[in-house]
Amino acid sequence: MTTYQDINKTLDVHNHPFAQAHIIQNDQEALEIAQQLSQQFKENAVLRDAERILPFDEIKAFSQSGLWAITVPRQYGGAEVSSHTVAKIIALFSGVDGSIGQIPQNHFYALEVLRNTGTEQQKKKLYSEVLQGARFGNALAEFKTKTAAQKHTQISQTEHGYVVNGEKFYCTGSLFAHRIPTLVRDAEEREYLAFISADAQGLQRINDWSGFGQKTTGSGTVKFNQVFVESEYVIRFDTAFSEPTLVGPFAQIMHAAIETGIARAAFEETIERVKKARAWIDANVEHADQDPLTIYELGRVAADVRASEVLLKQAAQSIDAAKPQPTVENIAKASLDVAKVRAHSTETALKASSKLIELAGSRGSQRADGLDRHWRNVRVHTLHDASRWKYYFIGNYVLNNILPPRRGTL
Repeated sequence: MTTYQDINKTLDVHNHPFAQAHIIQNDQEALEIAQQLSQQFKENAVLRDAERILPFDEIKAFSQSGLWAITVPRQYGGAEVSSHTVAKIIALFSGVDGSIGQIPQNHFYALEVLRNTGTEQQKKKLYSEVLQGARFGNALAEFKTKTAAQKHTQISQTEHGYVVNGEKFYCTGSLFAHRIPTLVRDAEEREYLAFISADAQGLQRINDWSGFGQKTTGSGTVKFNQVFVESEYVIRFDTAFSEPTLVGPFAQIMHAAIETGIARAAFEETIERVKKARAWIDANVEHADQDPLTIYELGRVAADVRASEVLLKQAAQSIDAAKPQPTVENIAKASLDVAKVRAHSTETALKASSKLIELAGSRGSQRADGLDRHWRNVRVHTLHDASRWKYYFIGNYVLNNILPPRRGTL
């Protein structure tokens, strides 16, 4: 088992202290920077996946570009871009590298919790760090509980702050983070999100994520042994769902964007491969006919990919419409619209990535060419939370007019 300290002896240079990042001013600038940077990351994406090379340099460049601060509200110095812009950027990076596209998801999620439940002082403090280039990871899920809702990681108040003890798994982005927002419970079962410094004494990051897809997300184990955290870095978490907020829909639209971006990239690569194969056939086979079944399959995938993108935009619009004044009704609408794209993108991404392998042919090594990475990435990511539950809550609303529950998976 490889510990955090064993991964790279220069990690302190990558993580602490963070340098002043560029500050993005608006949606257009964010999209332009994302387009340019994602093309740089594309260059070695297949190699990183094949050899599980953790993208420390890429993630540092990603955050220093200012893209990790684009959801910071304008009143605190951020661009506060639209939800659609966030989704498009995550989709863009996911199409290039599914792991890199997923890493900032929990960072943005933590910022959304902060926006809804943090105090004014906490917002000023943490938003300022993010504008300077700080990256937040996550330590939310636990591997050893009977259900996903159960949490054993505890927070206890001391004279000077709090102490955290426990163990977390699937801590995406934690290896690249300056702070690790950690879901904890106190003795009264109240839930908090503790923004713990990644180099805090007693905190251990373990590089033990072994998925066959999303291999470089840094989604390993984080252990806490009497880890101290200052009071100003502990915010309420349970109120993010007891009240109508956008925490759940915003979390899920980013997951939908990951899958939509992979689907688009897989489809475009399929077109490219089929055209190359067609050119070879035309040059070497007389009077060759085009395969109508291949054309049919491409048409089906084209329609599905575009449908996911349209659903993604509609869901983002519902989120932004609810943002100024959240209510039970408009938050439910946002959750249902996001559930629609999340369910659809799951099926679309699996289909598109599978068709890439099927239609690209067996000539050469598909693994060496990286043709299988889109399918592996999306297959692992779609297991994050089951799409069948999305369909259930959509159906329960259209049939019985029952609003969906408020939680992070909706």
